[in-house]
Formats: sequence, C-alpha cells, structure tokens
Amino acid sequence: MPLPELLTNAILYVFIPLWVLAGFCDWLFHRHTGISHTAGVRESALHLLMLAEVGLPLLAALFVEVNALLFAVMIVALLLHEATVLWDLRHAAPRRTILPGEQIVHSFQELVPLILLTLLAFVHWDQFRALFAFDGSARFVVEWKRDPLPTGYVAGLLGGATLFIALPYAEEFWRCWRDRRSLPADH
Repeated sequence: MPLPELLTNAILYVFIPLWVLAGFCDWLFHRHTGISHTAGVRESALHLLMLAEVGLPLLAALFVEVNALLFAVMIVALLLHEATVLWDLRHAAPRRTILPGEQIVHSFQELVPLILLTLLAFVHWDQFRALFAFDGSARFVVEWKRDPLPTGYVAGLLGGATLFIALPYAEEFWRCWRDRRSLPADH
C-alpha cells in the first residue's frame, strides 16, 4: 500500500474514531463529576466552542480539497483551540474535580487534532509546504473534493459524531442551563 494511502487510512480509520471516542469519554467524565452543579454553563459552552474550533475544519476536510487555505484554517483553529483549552481549565479546575482518567482523555483530545493535521500535511505535502513557501504554488480556494470520500464512511462518521459528540454535548449544555440557578454567581 502506498504511503499516502496508508496515512489516509490511519486518519480515517484510526485517529478520527479515536478522537470521537475520546470526546465521548470526556462527556462521561463531565457527567460523572457533576458539571451542571459545579462549573456549569460556562464550562459547557467552552466545550461547545472547542468542538467547533476543531470540528468545523475537520468537517471541511471531509468535503473540500485539502489545500493551503484549509491548512491555514486548521492551524489557526488548532491554536484557538489550545487557547480555549487554557480558558476552560482555568475555569473548571477550581470548581470541579478533574479526575486522572479525564486528564488522560484531554491529552488525546489535544494531541489527536495535531496528529491529524500532521498526517494530512504528509499526504498533501505540496500544499502544506506551499503555505509557507510564498512561491505562488499555494491554492487558496474552496472546491469540492475531486475524489470524494466513500459515502458510507462519511455517513458513518457523521452519524457517530452526532450520536457520541453532538447529542451528548448538547445534553450537557441543556443540563447545565437547567441547573444554572443552583450555582453561585461566579459560574
């Protein structure tokens, strides 16, 4: 199997599912430690922000050509995500217990997007390099994938992400919103 195909398979069938699994495990920890009665709506909203920061570029990569524009968006999104992680931890750490297992899950949630970006850069090295080369070879356009991913894969991923990420985190936000009156004013 050629290396680009091997790396693409690692992205699609190892690291993206691992990232979804880590997100679901994190939600389970939030539920276990009573986020709605501790860190509340603000922390839950930060979780939704982090999901959007890294989820939207990943979603784009499923449907549009990977080029310098998408790499630029992914890099900025990853940096924003890390800043939001710090914001989240500063808010959550004094308000609720962050168990060792949750901390390990957070490691996966932070590293997997970086691994995905790195592997994608290897697969599309010409456009990743072009982003920094300033030689005119970088493409900054949005265009649908010429070789779309298999429909079954995309449907399965979107279904899994909805079931294990979108719905649980929407439930978390709803639960935190519902219980917000029971928290002190600084939450």
